[in-house]
Amino acid sequence: MNKTLFGFAMCAMTTSPIGNAGEPAASQQVARAGTQASTIGPAEFFTGRVRVDPLFAASNAMNASGAYVSFEPGARSAWHTHPAGQRLIVASGVGLVQEWGKPVQEIRPGDVVTCPPGVKHWHGATATTAMTHLAITGSVEGKNVEWMEKVSDEQYNAR
Repeated sequence: MNKTLFGFAMCAMTTSPIGNAGEPAASQQVARAGTQASTIGPAEFFTGRVRVDPLFAASNAMNASGAYVSFEPGARSAWHTHPAGQRLIVASGVGLVQEWGKPVQEIRPGDVVTCPPGVKHWHGATATTAMTHLAITGSVEGKNVEWMEKVSDEQYNAR
């Protein structure tokens, strides 16, 4: 697996043959839930049980991908950065996020975490509660993440 890229989804946009002024017009597409297989977060990039449910891939129309990422209690990502940034929207459970050199923060449903481009961080569930977030991740030249070292137990438990 490519250490710098863990893509989340596939999505296509089609055009109708005739739009306004005779130009092609984009058409709305529906990607049906359950049509893309869930994947397990690779042990190289995650600690504990993590499931990724892809929603859409980056495209020319929108240079960002989206996926639900579910962390079992104690599960977390490795330290990483995003060249174009990332937004996390907590959907359920209680989670943790940390930016390098800053304190661990607790996150709850409805919270939105903005990870600016190039900022080293990690995210995951608390030790006792699972957490799912919607991850919307920008891409630069096809790359959406740079994986780094794993979060140690000492770093994870520093609250």
